[in-house]
Amino acid sequence: MDRRDFLAAAPFVAAAGVGPSRDWLLATLDQETAPGPRVRLEDVTSVRNMFAAFQDTDVMQGGGSGRLLLTRYMNEHVYPLLRRTYTERVRRALSAAAAEQTYLLGWMAFDDGDHATAQRYLIQALRLAQESHDAALGAHVLAGMADQATLTGEPHEGQRLAQAGRHGLAKADSSACLADLWALEARALAVMGDKAGTAKAVSASEKAAARVDYAAEPVWAKFIDPAYLHGEHANAFRDVGQAEHAAEHARQSIQHARAQKRARRGAMSQAALAVSHLQRRDLEAAHTAGVRTLDLARQVKSSRAVEAVRDVQRRMIPFGGHPLVADFNERTRVLQAA
Repeated sequence: MDRRDFLAAAPFVAAAGVGPSRDWLLATLDQETAPGPRVRLEDVTSVRNMFAAFQDTDVMQGGGSGRLLLTRYMNEHVYPLLRRTYTERVRRALSAAAAEQTYLLGWMAFDDGDHATAQRYLIQALRLAQESHDAALGAHVLAGMADQATLTGEPHEGQRLAQAGRHGLAKADSSACLADLWALEARALAVMGDKAGTAKAVSASEKAAARVDYAAEPVWAKFIDPAYLHGEHANAFRDVGQAEHAAEHARQSIQHARAQKRARRGAMSQAALAVSHLQRRDLEAAHTAGVRTLDLARQVKSSRAVEAVRDVQRRMIPFGGHPLVADFNERTRVLQAA
């Protein structure tokens, strides 16, 4: 079965990450061994070096920027390696490297708004992480699946996936991944309206973040930093209507994102700040933060950044025909047209 046709063949399904449907899906990825020289550790190192470059592209420019290039690289260079011969040591290393890249490809599709394709790449990444026996990497993939489930309206599934990831970390050590999983559970609980659970999960995320040693963390954990975590915490508190906490975390995220010139994260956190102002009926401050959201969203190819702008726009509706609302709507129309 042609992998590219298969990945695009069906819509996002909330329960596809568990049960017989997943097992059937993963079985289709098994193929006969292909001819070619035996894979060496040097080949794996080359794949990992490319991962760092593609991840930086995603973080700085958005998932829509390097997605097609990464897809071509995976189909032409990485996946064919999996069908060749190798030692057990190389097999595990190659599976881990391929899992990292496949996760990133799924994440780029997720950020680009292509959720069906994203889900299939994430499931494939989970299978590869299992083959690598890398528990932390598997937990990282589950974090991505949890994020997607919550974003697509399945917070209960998002919570379960985040919990599964934490259980998997019992056999690994990655404080960054643990902080991420707690943050994503907070996001799921917030969507479900659980204020106490959200606060508890955010606190657990902060405690895990305080223990992070980035020098000891894998490359894929590089983005799980204060800019990202404070941004996720801001969104969680926004969703439970705790405007002061949301604004506090949003400002910290914005500060870190600005220092790193991360426009996507800055846009999403500016949007959270704008919503926190709207929740406190401060339209002028919300308009200022909303315009900053627009300016940053223009700098990246990210459907999530655009959706953050639309969310601010929707939440301004109760303010009616105020001139600031009209101005923001016009600015948003220009962005959406572009």
